[in-house]
Amino acid sequence: MTREPVGWDVDSPVQAEVFVVWLDGDQIQLTGPDGPRAWYLQLDATEHPVEVVDRIVRDVVGPPLLVHSTSWRRDRGAVILSFVVVIEPDLVGSMDSVAIGRAELARSEATVARRDIALEAVVEHGLRHLAWLADDDPVVAATLPSGWRPILATYIPEPFRTLG
Repeated sequence: MTREPVGWDVDSPVQAEVFVVWLDGDQIQLTGPDGPRAWYLQLDATEHPVEVVDRIVRDVVGPPLLVHSTSWRRDRGAVILSFVVVIEPDLVGSMDSVAIGRAELARSEATVARRDIALEAVVEHGLRHLAWLADDDPVVAATLPSGWRPILATYIPEPFRTLG
């Protein structure tokens, strides 16, 4: 397709929602320059989201091991692209961290997206996505330090569970 269909006006702002995670022994921790919470970055229409997240994390925190978009949703008056960014423990420095607990996934209908999604569910989904990639994607498998594999093994992906 060389042009957008008539009436499809995609003009919304796009934001990156970044979850900076690191491995503390056998516990995945959430951290970031603004504390252990989602970090929101505005994306320009001409910028590639992965490149922006990588560049800003690199500039503010240090070089990430892995930058991966795990989901998207409509929220905050924008399209939100969620990213899990894995960093080495030595980059945490004085940033506050919190252990990531398990959460229920936000379930939707087959053709209707859920309107309210808790951030804990976004993180859970992101870590399940990372677990799947650690088994399926040779680049991710080779990039993640060995300590990640046994912990991610407990995050079992459940694609299309509600459709079965």
